[in-house]
Amino acid sequence: MRSIWKGAITFGLVNVPVKVYSATEDHDVSLHQVHDKDGGRIRYKRVCELDGEVVEYAHIAKAFDDGERTVVLTDADMALLPAERSREIDVVEFVPSDQVDPIMFEKSYYLEPDSKSVKAYALLRRTLEETDRTAIVKFALRQKTRLGALRVRGDVLMLQSLLWDDEVREAKFPSLDEKVTITDKELQMSQALVASFESDFSPEKFTDDYQEQLRDLIEAKLEKGDALDTAETFGDAAEGDGGGEVLDLMEALRRSVEKNREASKDAPSGGKAAKKPAAKKAPAKKKSA
Repeated sequence: MRSIWKGAITFGLVNVPVKVYSATEDHDVSLHQVHDKDGGRIRYKRVCELDGEVVEYAHIAKAFDDGERTVVLTDADMALLPAERSREIDVVEFVPSDQVDPIMFEKSYYLEPDSKSVKAYALLRRTLEETDRTAIVKFALRQKTRLGALRVRGDVLMLQSLLWDDEVREAKFPSLDEKVTITDKELQMSQALVASFESDFSPEKFTDDYQEQLRDLIEAKLEKGDALDTAETFGDAAEGDGGGEVLDLMEALRRSVEKNREASKDAPSGGKAAKKPAAKKAPAKKKSA
């Protein structure tokens, strides 16, 4: 991994120099737009609406339009903002970890010690662990002032940018005001269904089926050409389960519990289904000359 930013965690007189790394990555197959007639690449040009000229990136600035006037903001203007120049991850408070609502989490970053001594880093990590606290911080990254949560993941300090409070919408649905009567029997059946699905979360058990099938499709097209029968690659579509039969809640719960119990009986020893072989990866792109 390559660090994307360097700074320091600060609280009180404590200063912990760190390097920042993106903690996640996109695994989607990269696609581009082409002309369906001949496969030619579609390119976009940055054209000025006033003079019709193509504008190079070096001459593109940001602007704000209030409907009547436009204010142009250059890179030099943006660099004057104090938050943009700051290289500090400033701790503003330590809160109980369960008070941070997961809906506020945005982007995750790993923090690596960036000094000869890692003692301050280790001390902060240990303190957060033993007090079960999360540090709420403010920092600036990529021309935005951000709110963040600093917490521990394994042996590493992790920084997660948070949405601002006014960026989280409230959920107000009139349908939820309707009074609903739930019987003890319905609740018991629902709990039995949940119990039949209970497990420890292991993210490695799950794969992105869409991306795997997309890679299979690309590989098949390379081997067979464009005249490709989709069913030949992916098999026949799954059959329906009853042609739109409508079940009441209790019957649906009962059938779900029974179906899951039967599946558990038929599963091989060890309780886990056999893992599918890894899908072939799409061939690497050829570099342009």
